[in-house]
Amino acid sequence: MRKIAFVFPGQGSQYVGMGAELAEHSEAARQVFAEADRALGFSLSSLCFAGPEEELRLTVNTQPAILTVSVAVLAALREKLPDVQPAFLAGHSLGEYSALVAAGALRFADAVRTVRARGQFMEEAVPSGQGAMAAVLGMERAELQRVCEEVSAGGAPVQLANLNCPGQIVISGSAAGVSLAAEKARERGAKRVMPLNVSGPFHSSLMAPAAEKLAAVLESVPLADAAVPVVANVSARPVQQAEAIKQSLVEQVSAPVLWEDSVLYMVEQGVNTFVEIGPGKVLAGLIKKIAPREAAVHSVQDVSSLEQLINGGVLC
Repeated sequence: MRKIAFVFPGQGSQYVGMGAELAEHSEAARQVFAEADRALGFSLSSLCFAGPEEELRLTVNTQPAILTVSVAVLAALREKLPDVQPAFLAGHSLGEYSALVAAGALRFADAVRTVRARGQFMEEAVPSGQGAMAAVLGMERAELQRVCEEVSAGGAPVQLANLNCPGQIVISGSAAGVSLAAEKARERGAKRVMPLNVSGPFHSSLMAPAAEKLAAVLESVPLADAAVPVVANVSARPVQQAEAIKQSLVEQVSAPVLWEDSVLYMVEQGVNTFVEIGPGKVLAGLIKKIAPREAAVHSVQDVSSLEQLINGGVLC
């Protein structure tokens, strides 16, 4: 028996042209793009379909763009398979908003406006050049945690930010802290440390100002209880009550994304089929490194991948 989870990608999965073909072939997807354009007051759809890339890469644009494409793909999927019901929903960072839209906890128009504000707050929280992020490969979580604590104790804040899968952890914090932690990580056996080209130290304590601003925005955003459990980034446990959802979204801005833990929780609950919905295949790649080998992992982002999923009978 299949037990399905729908998962939604976060920042970094964007590309020029995403969603364009799907919008041509699916009325439901077209309506999502049209709603996003109305909600924001400019043509986000054109930015997704045609770029320019440098504009699409700006966090303030990237976040609503990925959300919109993810919800459009979901709408096209539901158009074809209206009876498919996932047991769980989850999203990586920004992707949690897509999951909440899918769960009926957040209206799409509200979500797209909120994540645009979220992106702006995150960009503004730390002056350019003062924060950084880096991916650390091939190092145990506990040892990297010790490295970050040692460096932070010396006055240069740095912490674990994205616990993506075994052997792949992103650190975030002050530029000095990330640099020092990267050096120590290499000394203690990390296979590789790669600086990330990002506009701020996301999911670190330095994002506290952004979290405060987001909390104020969320006070005026109607949230409902989720119809399907959404596994939250901050706890790797399901949330369904509206107030708990709001709190987790605020905490998420400056707290680590517990993605590996979230996937393991869903596996423990019997999930054996994961479907990544939205641009790219980043989450599918991570899940294959976390879930048991027999778990089915699929990605849907365009017409061909949607048809492949449907014709393969994966969700039937």
